[in-house]
Amino acid sequence: MRAAESVSENGPVPAMGESIAQRKRDTAQRCTEVAKRLDRRLLFGMTTSLALQSVPLPADCDLDQLALHAVCSTRDKRIRARNEEVRTHIWRYVTNENVVRINRHVFALDLFHVWAQMAVHVPFESLVVLGDAIVTATAKQSSLANNRDILAVHRDFAACINGLVGFKGRSRCLRALELVVPGADSPKETEERISLLSHGIPQPAVNYTVPDALFDSGFPMTLDMAWPEYKVAVEYDGDHHRTSKTQWRRDREKRARLIGRRWTVFVATAASLADEDARAEFAFNVARELARRGAVFEFRVIAMTIEQLAERRLKESRRRS
Repeated sequence: MRAAESVSENGPVPAMGESIAQRKRDTAQRCTEVAKRLDRRLLFGMTTSLALQSVPLPADCDLDQLALHAVCSTRDKRIRARNEEVRTHIWRYVTNENVVRINRHVFALDLFHVWAQMAVHVPFESLVVLGDAIVTATAKQSSLANNRDILAVHRDFAACINGLVGFKGRSRCLRALELVVPGADSPKETEERISLLSHGIPQPAVNYTVPDALFDSGFPMTLDMAWPEYKVAVEYDGDHHRTSKTQWRRDREKRARLIGRRWTVFVATAASLADEDARAEFAFNVARELARRGAVFEFRVIAMTIEQLAERRLKESRRRS
């Protein structure tokens, strides 16, 4: 069993990260109190495991996110306690290898298995967004990464899901898996990437490090999404990009230097994802610049649904194999 740890080891944490860290502490405290009252070690899955392992929770999940969701492998091991905020779920794939130790009272189901659990509790797009978040959260926490880089984490994630058989929602997972990529740093970045793909724009490089482009501090410059051969990029700016002076200055420095290197950087915000028209307009602007710089693809004024996009990717993968 592996010990979980905070992602704060990776440096300054943005506002969303602070919220995730606080949720993790609060959830761990609640889980520990329940375990002590019941005088037994407890294993948690679903949204509780996500919170315990620093993963953003999907807002449109049909589970009670105020409840603590415990997991056991068989019905005879179910928690039977009155007046507790615990919901117990059966997950027959529980083994010592896919259990993460939070403390001596509390354990969490491995995030790969949690994704499979969540398949029937969130809309399809949110399942893809959650997959990106799980790969990123696993790679950023050294005890979960277990000496793997993010590409290896992504490969193991896909292998785990493909190896699980017989669970409800498996077909949804296999289709969603086609759209999960390593490197996305926030759910909104994933949403923006999916929106662009659904309009026919080619797959971008995610969290792309620009060669020989450094901040004054010496750190390399990265882009949320990029088409390097055409020097076109998309950056997603959340609230902290406006409220943090340090972040705002870094954004200005980066974009000014990249423009000087003949990059075109589009800035997406929540407004870019507000509705179908906003998504289409933003995608058109990106597509026009890509086409102007030589990219060849079929732009779709009316976006594909994410299900259609995933089905197309799945068919392409099967043809290649």
